Amino acid sequence: QEHLVESGGGLVQPGGSLRLSCAASGFTFSRYAMSWYRQAPGKERELVARITNNGDSTNYADSVKGRFTISRDDARNTVYLQIHNLNSEDTAVYFCNAHWGWSSYWGQGTQVTVSS
Repeated sequence: QEHLVESGGGLVQPGGSLRLSCAASGFTFSRYAMSWYRQAPGKERELVARITNNGDSTNYADSVKGRFTISRDDARNTVYLQIHNLNSEDTAVYFCNAHWGWSSYWGQGTQVTVSS
């Protein structure tokens, strides 16, 4: 059974930082490109960062470039999202996605709330 479990979300003040983690199980993690998406209230889910299966390439939404860093640790079957300089527009549920060919798996999400 494939599982993705996100963690690391929470309430943070503007300008703060967080590191989100997504632990994978039940599939061959190293084959999969990994992505982070987010969905704010009343908005569609959007891609914020993606990393290739071998980690040699990353891409980011324009709104997060320079503040978000995606990385992966295949030994731990985990993908990370380091977030700096948070602002209110980053408030959302953040989801992890694994994608390879026709296969795509989603986690349940972790809430990030930016508020003073």
